[in-house]
Amino acid sequence: MRTPAAMIVGLVLCPCGLLLTLTGTLAPTWRQVSRMADQPADLVLEQGIWEACSERQSSHARRCGQADELGYFEQAPVRAARGLMPAALALAALGLAAAALGVRCWRREPRHPLAGAAGLALLLSGLLSLAPVSWYTHALWALPAPAGGTLAAGYGLVLSYLGSCLEILGGLALALSFHRCLQERRDRKPPASPAPAVGSRAAAAAAGAYRNPADVLQDERDWRSALPCDSDL
Repeated sequence: MRTPAAMIVGLVLCPCGLLLTLTGTLAPTWRQVSRMADQPADLVLEQGIWEACSERQSSHARRCGQADELGYFEQAPVRAARGLMPAALALAALGLAAAALGVRCWRREPRHPLAGAAGLALLLSGLLSLAPVSWYTHALWALPAPAGGTLAAGYGLVLSYLGSCLEILGGLALALSFHRCLQERRDRKPPASPAPAVGSRAAAAAAGAYRNPADVLQDERDWRSALPCDSDL
């Protein structure tokens, strides 16, 4: 049996989304701060959810582990991203493992309930990662930054956003397996037997519907009473 197209789409999008989300989570560039006051013109400060780095664009000299003097890492969007992004990655890994067991292209029939449950887990993973990414994007210009700096979104934020969307789409594609499972159950359900038509007792006797010997005797009496008697002749 061929693997359904929805499962193939889910197995393609979800690993790509997981890889992008993992890269964005570990990247130290969720926000870039440039043109800071009292700093060299080519100095760029890169801020992520785990660490902050500074780089000189002229010499490409890079230093990480910058001290957080402004309380950037204490802000609610950053702390929420630190908690939700690893949880989303762990849930996505479990969902992909379940999806691989549910689809199993080498089997004759996929396990539709398991594939659908994996799709729901991947959908939830995408929502978990999308929530802190959206919150951080909304608060991008409100988070503490050096005076006079120009703020811009970093590639880590963009990759996390794209990865979350791919996981959501892939999870929805795998969740369509529940529809196939319900359809198979309806096909396996035996058709309902038609209701017996209302007829005479003779028709019921021909169909074998007698359950009481008294019914047979009663039919015999009715049949004999229907015959012509001597008095009628």
